[in-house]
Amino acid sequence: MASALTRLLRRPAAALLVARSCRHVKRFGHQILLPGGSVCSEPAREFVRFIPRASLYQIWSRSFSSENGDLVAAVVPYMGESITDGTLATFLKKPGDRVNVDEPIAQVETDKVTIDVNSPEAGIIQEFIAKEGDTVTPGTKVAVISKSSSGDTHVAPSDDKVVKDAQPPSPPAQTPPPTTAVEKIDRQMPKGEIPAKEKPKASSPLPAKTSPLEPQLPPKERERRVPMPRLRKRVATRLKDSQNTFAMLTTFNEVDMTNLMKLRSEYKDAFAEKHGVKMGLMSGFVKAAVSGLQNQPIINAVIDGDDIIYRDYIDISIAVGTPKGLVVPVIRNADGLNFAEIEKEINTLAKKANNGTISIDEMAGGTFTISNGGVYGSLLSTPIINPPQSAILGMHSIVSRPMVVDGNIVPRPMMYIALTYDHRLIDGREAVFFLRRIKDVVEDPRRLLLDL
Repeated sequence: MASALTRLLRRPAAALLVARSCRHVKRFGHQILLPGGSVCSEPAREFVRFIPRASLYQIWSRSFSSENGDLVAAVVPYMGESITDGTLATFLKKPGDRVNVDEPIAQVETDKVTIDVNSPEAGIIQEFIAKEGDTVTPGTKVAVISKSSSGDTHVAPSDDKVVKDAQPPSPPAQTPPPTTAVEKIDRQMPKGEIPAKEKPKASSPLPAKTSPLEPQLPPKERERRVPMPRLRKRVATRLKDSQNTFAMLTTFNEVDMTNLMKLRSEYKDAFAEKHGVKMGLMSGFVKAAVSGLQNQPIINAVIDGDDIIYRDYIDISIAVGTPKGLVVPVIRNADGLNFAEIEKEINTLAKKANNGTISIDEMAGGTFTISNGGVYGSLLSTPIINPPQSAILGMHSIVSRPMVVDGNIVPRPMMYIALTYDHRLIDGREAVFFLRRIKDVVEDPRRLLLDL
């Protein structure tokens, strides 16, 4: 029977027939690779032993902890078109914890966003396959989850513990005490010629002489070394590439915030009651930037090889600082939004950025960036261009300073603004005109209504 079955298995079609006809075989868990494909069935110990070893078919076993399909694996999901891998940052659960369907059990940190690894089924976490800090790709198994309602989980002991248990500590080897120099002299010299023993002089250690100019470094115990997050690595790479690529130049101006702050103070209650969002200063600067980009379209353009690409749309990127790093969500079609719509979009994107739930699509693109360092108290700075854009506007803190108004010195709430631009594409003339437009619109918002 064995020889007949061997000859039969040399035919691919017959092998499939035989595999399907062996219904009486129980516990089948092997796969047979045929020249034209593969045949999977449910395990067959009695069936596999008839297949010759030197044949065209490859046979291997896949081990299961449970034969009733009780265990499922939680894998890393698809992370985005431009993201190929990530770092397993942290586990949100522990082995033995119960989880529900689509409940996050781990977080993967990528170059741009943090992605949750969710449980595919409700059950109990049996074990973790990956470790924190491992580099994972989409489809990598992270944990094994048991769908059974039993709360008993068996965790295999670690290899270190098994090795320690298997190897009992050996007793220390007894070594003879070393022979001192005095004892050697006593053995070699005759009894009558033994010299008088002199007491050794206690030599006190000399204090280390340190130069007064030599710096005293702190001990290594007071330092901590932690791996750099992937988002921080990505930000560092992009900023350094920006410095190496662009011919960056920064020009400054100052803005009198009196009228814009007065406008917000007068209408903030009615604005919040109607639109459900507070009126901030950022919406005014976004509208001013839109007006400036429309007057100076070269600032909204970008260099592509030997060509200049002019964009007829305006997508404003807003730099947001988060505990994990700097992210830049994008306000799409900002030229078609009013003050309330801009404030709502900024609040939504800022909350997602701080919670780590912002998506890659919400940060992709952007034609111009606004960075508000004034919320942290920055008085003046030179922002770095966000590639592949050509310019970035920096806002700063509002400080009351003495200004000359109509020949009189009066206190005014003033803000410094800075525009960093790529001098290969943008000349100083366009940059100064752009900042002047920002200044005019912010100092007199009625220009937006009259299109002046």
